[in-house]
Amino acid sequence: MRLGRFIFGAVLAAFIGAGCVTSSNGPVPAGHSKTLTPSSGVDAHAARFVLCTTPARVTCVVDGDTFWLKGVKIRIADIDAPEISNPRCDRELELGEQARDRLLVLLNAGNFSMIADPREQDRFGRKLRVVVRSGASIGEQLVAERLASRWGQPRRNWCRGN
Repeated sequence: MRLGRFIFGAVLAAFIGAGCVTSSNGPVPAGHSKTLTPSSGVDAHAARFVLCTTPARVTCVVDGDTFWLKGVKIRIADIDAPEISNPRCDRELELGEQARDRLLVLLNAGNFSMIADPREQDRFGRKLRVVVRSGASIGEQLVAERLASRWGQPRRNWCRGN
């Protein structure tokens, strides 16, 4: 079962990294559905998230691509959001706060699943996961709303007006 989840996660990460699995309006390779389905087929996670405002972090949102769930730090693997902790300009900070606040709303909107990325965790020890609800990537929703960019693409300059 773990091997099946790993393989699914690897395939999903490859599709997302290549831009093949996108929002409902984006391209999908022939023979693949427009929704993502974790091997369990169930949106098993639900929690009441708040913004992370204290050093004790249990279930809260840090920024547009990082959150804590039951004491585990998660980095959304398929996106990159504007920085809040070290923004390069005021505009990046503003967009970062918008992305963080939107992620808070999306995570609190109902049950979701997490699909492990083949990298498992990043250099900061955050678990890398694609977050999915009803087969759709929450990260892709942030991309569609221009509050994040797809992981694996050139880093976006949030300080520009584009």
